[in-house]
Amino acid sequence: MVKRLDEAGAVLIAKLTLGALAMGDKWFGGRTRNPWNPALGSSGSSAGSASAVAAGCVGFAIGSETLGSISSPSTRCGCSGLRPSFGLVPRTGAMALSWTMDKLGPICRSVEDCALVLEAIAGPDWKDLSAATVNFDWNPGLDWHGLRIGYLKSEFDPLPPLKLKEAASGESAEDKQKRESANAEMQAARARRAYDRRFEQAALEKLRGMGVNLIPVELPKLPWDAMVPLLTAEAAAAFDDLTMTGRDNLLTEQGPEDWPNDFRIARFYPAVEYIQANRVRTLAVREFAKIFEQVDVIVTPSTDEQLIATNLTGNPAVIVPNGLRGADAPKPPAIDDGNHDDIGGPGTPVSLTFLGGLYQDAKVAAFARAYQEATGFEKLHPSL
Repeated sequence: MVKRLDEAGAVLIAKLTLGALAMGDKWFGGRTRNPWNPALGSSGSSAGSASAVAAGCVGFAIGSETLGSISSPSTRCGCSGLRPSFGLVPRTGAMALSWTMDKLGPICRSVEDCALVLEAIAGPDWKDLSAATVNFDWNPGLDWHGLRIGYLKSEFDPLPPLKLKEAASGESAEDKQKRESANAEMQAARARRAYDRRFEQAALEKLRGMGVNLIPVELPKLPWDAMVPLLTAEAAAAFDDLTMTGRDNLLTEQGPEDWPNDFRIARFYPAVEYIQANRVRTLAVREFAKIFEQVDVIVTPSTDEQLIATNLTGNPAVIVPNGLRGADAPKPPAIDDGNHDDIGGPGTPVSLTFLGGLYQDAKVAAFARAYQEATGFEKLHPSL
């Protein structure tokens, strides 16, 4: 990929940060910050790529995604990200995290910039054997009016009632404090989610105003979370030497859900369950193919479930900035744990995602570009 960029005339300015072993925005040197609110992290794992693009330090950057590492920092930092179909860009020379899920793609200010970069790096190199024999045929003049546009209806519907934890019989003072704290966190998260839902509803209205006939669709009802251990198992295999030599203790983050403990736990996955998860994953790919027989593009909030689903199936996604939270936005939590992209608070960006069928990346990008031209959110910049 680097050789292709060199041949296209790109100039290497910097190597940017990423979360340790491609998780989050924390690395051995500290935390990569969000230019819109430096008190928060930029998310990751392509942390430096999104942060540098948002800050105007570079014209574009390359990110990698296995389970959100282009989408999440693009959302946090208000960038446009193009996560290509699995196999569209060869990964020769890149660090492996998950051989069946890793993808390389551009993070830019605009979708058109993303398309120009992807055009230069896409296509097989005959070294990465998972690379598909397809190209990215970018056509910015594509007449998108004939495209069938779907939207994940349930993701735009009113939020369901919030269920708070109730007091148990004989609750101790300590348990009461924990319950009240948990309820307060749930209420705060709900307030942030409800606030951001305004932007998502406004996006649908904008699309209708563009003449789009939105077709309601839903994700296949499959156990998406239960398939995530497929990624963890591959990652544990890729970095097995760290686990077996004890050098995983050198990694910065050592929490229950960080790589060192994930790698250790993965060694105890039952083989039968691993096979069953792969069988369901195959079914998921088929089910997504059926959806994209009905529509060409799907509009969705940049939420967790579709993010898990489409990374498992390898479908492409274009993430675009979708406005800035106002002064009335709920404040971010006191501690940014890096696990959620909707915590930014006043003056921080929100995003929208467009999904497509396998190797229909150019079609999705063309429609996302049309939305971007109609809104202009990519022209907003942080005040540094």
